[in-house]
Amino acid sequence: MAAFRSRHLCSVAAALVLTVTAPAAVASAASDASNAAALREVMFVGNNWEGTSDVIKSTGDFAKIGRINVIPDKAARMAEINADPIKWIYFQAIRNGVGEGHDQFVDDMYSTPDGTSVVVSRPSFADVVSINLATGAINWRFPVSGYRSDHMAVSPDGTRVAVSASISNTVHVLDILTGKQLGSFKTGDKPHENIFTKDGKYIYNMAIGDVNTSQDAPWQDFTKGDRHITVVDATTYKQVKIIDMRDKLDAIGLTDYSDAVRPAVFSPDESKLYFQVSFFNGFFEYDLATDRITRTKTLPKNPATSDDRTTFVNDSRHHGISMKPDGTKLCVAGTMDDYATVVDRATLQEGPLVPASKPYWATVSGDGKDCVISESGADQVTAIDFATGQKVLSIPVGDHPQRVRLGHVAADWTGTGS
Repeated sequence: MAAFRSRHLCSVAAALVLTVTAPAAVASAASDASNAAALREVMFVGNNWEGTSDVIKSTGDFAKIGRINVIPDKAARMAEINADPIKWIYFQAIRNGVGEGHDQFVDDMYSTPDGTSVVVSRPSFADVVSINLATGAINWRFPVSGYRSDHMAVSPDGTRVAVSASISNTVHVLDILTGKQLGSFKTGDKPHENIFTKDGKYIYNMAIGDVNTSQDAPWQDFTKGDRHITVVDATTYKQVKIIDMRDKLDAIGLTDYSDAVRPAVFSPDESKLYFQVSFFNGFFEYDLATDRITRTKTLPKNPATSDDRTTFVNDSRHHGISMKPDGTKLCVAGTMDDYATVVDRATLQEGPLVPASKPYWATVSGDGKDCVISESGADQVTAIDFATGQKVLSIPVGDHPQRVRLGHVAADWTGTGS
């Protein structure tokens, strides 16, 4: 945002400059206001197994606005895969491993700042594509290194998107408008979540290791690979530091807990990081300044949920955490325990356990009043009131919704396809 400062006009020349440039400045401001008015804030819901994204209102009744086909090039992609034995093997491995017998067609998505396109990571196709929201056509396609794309993050100014290439242990950073790679960096094993700091200076990447193996007992934890948080400079993409939660957990006596950091969220001032780990029904609070875990929250177990770790989907007992914008409440998706709950950040006391079918993600509504979870087992998204912890409503979406992201579309947009 440009900063404007009043200036003392101490000469006729300065006054003339102001006279000449003022109309242009007014016109520019009017144009910006017009462009903002022409956009509508929405939520994109990625239906992973179906290859679509439902677009819903970001507040209120969360009504469905339209739908996007995110695999319009499916025939071409499948032809490439079927023609390459190695690609075909990885495609099948994704389907029968992390895909639970299904193809993974949409993991993550963000709209461009002008609301004309949506950028989507497609794990089974090992790529990122930009889709024109007016025509449904692909603007650009970026094949990631390795054979699977995963979670993304968009920079605060909306110009760059970071995507995890989970097989090659790499994060690619792309220009969101052109798809051109601006840089990349290496991570631990199986990079997953990415987070830009709010000033856009750093990127945090969480590597979760091998989550689709059956070596899930605590004593077998070493087989899961190198799991740590990689922090890089978001301009040079050079490593700034590594945060390994193994020693932090050991320091508080939790030697049997996994150090695979799953979804995570910063406090508003970015002094604290709240994160989930594999197999654990709860979350941790990590203080960045002191480099230690300061609080542990264990959430209730569902009596109907098996304690057999091999039954947890991709090692994630709880997967999905978000925070109310004022920092007072957290919202947690209890994936394998089939509920979501709002937690008071000061006391860590949970509210009502809201029944939900395999909730896979938690985000925040456009007005900050509700937590919105994706119920991948029920093909719906559900809003939960941060103030009361009670369910507001549910909206049906496509097959196996996972990531839910805020974005923008043209004010009169109604969809590109089914």
